[in-house]
Amino acid sequence: MEVQETRVQTDRVLTIPNILSMARLLGVPLFLWLILWPVFGGPTADGWALLVLALSGVSDYLDGKLARRWNQISSLGRILDPAADRLYILSTLVGLTWREILPVWLTAALLAREVMLLIAVGFLGRHGYGPPQVNFLGKAATFNLMYAFPLLLLSIGTGWLHTLAAVFGWAFAGWGTALYWWAGVLYVVQVRRLIKADTTAD
Repeated sequence: MEVQETRVQTDRVLTIPNILSMARLLGVPLFLWLILWPVFGGPTADGWALLVLALSGVSDYLDGKLARRWNQISSLGRILDPAADRLYILSTLVGLTWREILPVWLTAALLAREVMLLIAVGFLGRHGYGPPQVNFLGKAATFNLMYAFPLLLLSIGTGWLHTLAAVFGWAFAGWGTALYWWAGVLYVVQVRRLIKADTTAD
């Protein structure tokens, strides 16, 4: 189901929600550097990486909520928010797979979904349409994955806390992956309908 946004959109750039999304984007290379630092001989900085992930999750929640509450929904925000979500997921996949925390098959499954959407958006572009709006299912999938990744990072080590983190981390990862693909299939169906309607109209 597509999110129907009835509020008036603005072309303003410097809104609080957009600034939060921009800050989240700036955190992507910082997170990737922190998570991969041990791989290149540096000290383990998983605590700082977890903090960056946690802050990104808070900002992801706040930017959408504040945009709706303050009527600051913008065309730029509709691009920045999903872009930041995808970049965090991709950077986390790279970092955790490189650290051998995530299995290659899970990373491949999530990346394959992204490739599928890129192809679908490319078809939309050829017919003069922009990217489809974020739907509730896609947001739910992203939230699950954004919970899963820090928990899986926290699962490294021994003890009850690490074990608990692993159990909940894999649960969120499983649900997130399933919802991520479900949302992706719905996007493709939506794209197919738009293109079919456009072709029929011609």
